[in-house]
Amino acid sequence: MPPESVAPPAVTDDDPGGRTVRRLVTVVALAAVLPALYLPGRVHDFFDLKIYMRAMRWWADGNPLYDYAQPDRVQGELYFTYPPFSALLLRPFALIPLGATITIFTILTVLGVVATTRWLVRPMIAQHGLPRVFVVTAAVLLVLAVESTRETITFGQINMLLVVLILADLLFAVPQGRRWAGVGVGLATALKLFPGIFIVYLLVCRRWWAAAVASATAAAATLLAAAVAPNDSWRFWTHELWATDRVGRTDYTGNQSLFGLLSRFTAPEKPDRLLWLLLVAVVAGYGLWRAARAARIGDQLAGLTLTGLVGGLVSPITWTHHLYWFVPAVVVLANAALGGRPSSLGGLPATGPADDAGRRRWLAALAVATTAVIVYGVVTFYDWGVAPVITDTPGQFLIRNTYVLLSLLLLVTLPARPYVPRPEPSRPAAAPEKLHQMDRGPE
Repeated sequence: MPPESVAPPAVTDDDPGGRTVRRLVTVVALAAVLPALYLPGRVHDFFDLKIYMRAMRWWADGNPLYDYAQPDRVQGELYFTYPPFSALLLRPFALIPLGATITIFTILTVLGVVATTRWLVRPMIAQHGLPRVFVVTAAVLLVLAVESTRETITFGQINMLLVVLILADLLFAVPQGRRWAGVGVGLATALKLFPGIFIVYLLVCRRWWAAAVASATAAAATLLAAAVAPNDSWRFWTHELWATDRVGRTDYTGNQSLFGLLSRFTAPEKPDRLLWLLLVAVVAGYGLWRAARAARIGDQLAGLTLTGLVGGLVSPITWTHHLYWFVPAVVVLANAALGGRPSSLGGLPATGPADDAGRRRWLAALAVATTAVIVYGVVTFYDWGVAPVITDTPGQFLIRNTYVLLSLLLLVTLPARPYVPRPEPSRPAAAPEKLHQMDRGPE
């Protein structure tokens, strides 16, 4: 009788120690790159935040808020351009030392990056069984490396506060049907007008209650500011709001909007407004249609990301630090490249067939390319000079409008797929003996 054959031991690549080392090396490498990326931004020296604080002190001394101006080598003169409600929130910071204000703003921005990044990647981690601590840590470091984040921190901008308010609303409150859904978007709109595009998004998604709450919140905050500073409020809403030259030169490369693209063709003259409005109508119509469609099939993240991209394109001026919305776009692309579908807010994995391999490779390549572009940026490593320069070569057109072109590409290609809820686990059948006891009742 021949001896029994013994199966060879299964070959496995299970190497927890090796995986841990690779993850640690990845995190250390990302962290080591950050100082080099932030080094060019040191020249900003919290420039915008200093304008805010000087304007607040000027205002506290009894001067009209929107009369404050300071020279700038690129823009000529810079002013305080935010709505009066922002001034109400910023004014208390004028009472503390500037260094303390810079520290507070920087810490709050970093905390906002950590919180929002965790919100974005948590469902993907749960769906694909990814290592939670490693993925969150690596994602946070990558978001800190992105040019929009670097510019937000080094200029001392308030963008992450707006992102926190918007994402908390559109990822949690609105999908869950909370009574206060819309408050975050409304407050963000009162602080800085750009988030108003998300009220339009709520309307096209037929989220009537949330849209009404957002509008009422923005109106209430605006009226509160008007009660405190009636003259400055009247001046802002009737005059300063429409004076785009107060914000800066529209042809400057840092302005990554459709109007900026057109302005770089006609500088130093302004572009044709009718052509711009036509482009705005086409881009906004198509982008918001895609966003509403994504929301209807349950892909909330794709919907709000498309809306953010639309907002950046149609605004007359969209500085690089406004363009956070590439970050959730990369998350959407990465999740689709892994073959997943949108998952529930509770982090439960969604089920559904994976995309074909070719499409997944394309989405993975687009995610990597988008990450590389937004980390390198369009203004960090270039000095675009002071004088207006017309875009007159294809190379200049591509480089000076990188974010505009990337936004348009993502507006067309960003995947939006149906949410498939995880089925509830079936209750185990009771044993026959237990059923018999239940039929007899208590003895």
